[in-house]
Amino acid sequence: MLNRFKSAVNTVVTGIAQLDRQGPEAIGFQEYYAEEATAGPLKFPYSRPEFLQLNSDEVQVSADHVSRPILVPRDISRIPWSAGYAEVINAGKSHFNEDQAHADTFFVRQSLSTRGLSPPAARRQSFEEVAEDPLPFTYFAIFDGHAGSGCAVVAVHMLHSIIQEKLCQIRDMILLRRYGYPSGEERQRTYLTDKSDQIDIDDLVTGALEAAFFKMDKIIYEEKQHYDISGGCTALVAVFFLGKLYVANAGDSRAVIARGNDVIPMSQDFTPESERERLRLLGFLCPDLLQNEFTHLEFSRRVTRGDIGRKVLCRNARMKGWTLKSVTPEDARYPLIAGEGKKARLLATIGVTRGFGDHDLTVGNSTIHIKPFLTPAPEVNIYELQGRGLTENDVLIMGTDGLWDVTSNKRAADIVQSSLKQFDVSERARYTSAAQDLVMNARGLLKKGWRTVDDNMASGDDITAFVIPLHHYSSAPVEPKPEVESSLEMS
Repeated sequence: MLNRFKSAVNTVVTGIAQLDRQGPEAIGFQEYYAEEATAGPLKFPYSRPEFLQLNSDEVQVSADHVSRPILVPRDISRIPWSAGYAEVINAGKSHFNEDQAHADTFFVRQSLSTRGLSPPAARRQSFEEVAEDPLPFTYFAIFDGHAGSGCAVVAVHMLHSIIQEKLCQIRDMILLRRYGYPSGEERQRTYLTDKSDQIDIDDLVTGALEAAFFKMDKIIYEEKQHYDISGGCTALVAVFFLGKLYVANAGDSRAVIARGNDVIPMSQDFTPESERERLRLLGFLCPDLLQNEFTHLEFSRRVTRGDIGRKVLCRNARMKGWTLKSVTPEDARYPLIAGEGKKARLLATIGVTRGFGDHDLTVGNSTIHIKPFLTPAPEVNIYELQGRGLTENDVLIMGTDGLWDVTSNKRAADIVQSSLKQFDVSERARYTSAAQDLVMNARGLLKKGWRTVDDNMASGDDITAFVIPLHHYSSAPVEPKPEVESSLEMS
C-alpha cells in the first residue's frame, strides 16, 4: 500500500514538470505578475505553501488548468505530525491558485509583565517551573483568495506571527490561571481587574485570535497604501494550544472533526445567506451605507415598481417572523442580499461576508463600499482534546469552499476514514493519502467537463485540504521544554 502511495505522489508532484506548459490557459509566470504589480510593488511574491518545496518552474506548471495536477508534499515531515495536505488549481477561474496554506509549530515566550512576579510559596515551584519556558502551539491555516491572490499571500506570511504576538501578550495571565494567582498586595500590583476571575483561559485565547484577525485586516489596509495587494481572502485557522483545539473562521472555508461515525462541525460557513440577520441589522442601523440604492428590508420575493401599493410578506432587521407590508417606492430598491444559497450576493457584488481585505471594493461604479458589511471578525470554536481517548483515525479536516461545494461533511469523513483504513496506523503517509483522496473526489475527472465518480458536476474552484491527526497532539505533553529555540522573529 505504501508503494501505491509513493507512486501516486511521484506522478502528482515529481512528474509535474512533464506537463504541457503551452496549454490555452498557460501564461508566463513573470509576465502575469508584472501585470499584477503595475499598481505598485508586491508585498510578497506569489508562491505555493513552503512545505510543498516547489521550485519556480513547478509553481508555474502547477497552474495548468487542463490537467489540474493534485499537489502533495514531497516530504511529509515538513508538516507537524505528518498531517495530510493536498491542493489543486481551479478549472480556469483565475490564472493561478488563489488558495494559500501554512502549518508549523511556534512558541509563546515569556512576557515582560511576568518577570519579577512572586507567587505565594505554596505555589512557587509549579509556577516558576514554567515561568521561563516557551509554551508551544501548533498552527494550521488556509486562506481562500478572491479577485486575486495578493491578500491571501500577505495573510499566509503574517497572520501566524500576529497570533503569536497576541498570545505572548497574555502568557502571564494564562500561567496565573493555570498555576494559581498571587495574593494580597502582589495581586493588587498586577494588571488584574475586578472581572478577571470570570475570564478563563479559553476567553483569553479566543480574544487573542479575534484581535489577531482584526490586526491582520488593519495591516492589509495600511500596506495597500504602499503595495499592490489584490482582492481579499477568507481565513480558517486551527490552533492546538494547552491541550485544546481552537478553530477561528472568517469566511466560507470549513473545519470538521471526523471520529469514527461521528462528524463534529468546528465552524460554520459565513455567506450572505447565513448572515442575513447581521447584514440587515447593519443596514437598518446605518442606512447611509446603502445610499438610497438598496433596502435592508427582506421580502418573500423580489418586489418591483409594479408591486407598489400591493401587500407582500416582509420582515425588517428586528423581526424573525413575517408580516404583510404595502410596497412603497423605497421598497422597490435592490435588496441588500439577493439570491439564495451559493448564488446569494451581498450588495449584488460578493458572495462572502467575512475575511480580510476588499477595502477598496465598491458596488459597480458607485461609492457604496462593501467593507462595512464584510468583517474580519472570526467565530472561534473550542474542542477539548485531553481525556477523549482519541485514536490514530480521529482527524480534523480543513478545506476551502472548493471542497465543500461538492462534498458534505459526512461524505468527507467517509472518504478520509476509508482512505486511512488502507494503511497500517504506523504509516505516516496515510494522512497525506487521505487528503489526496479528498481533493481527487472533489476535483473529479475530465470527461466532457469535470465530473465526480457519481457523474455529478465536480468542483471547478481551487481546492485545499488538510487532514490533521488529533491523536498525535492529545498524546503529547502539553508543555514540553524544547531544546532548540524558535527562530521566528516577532513582527
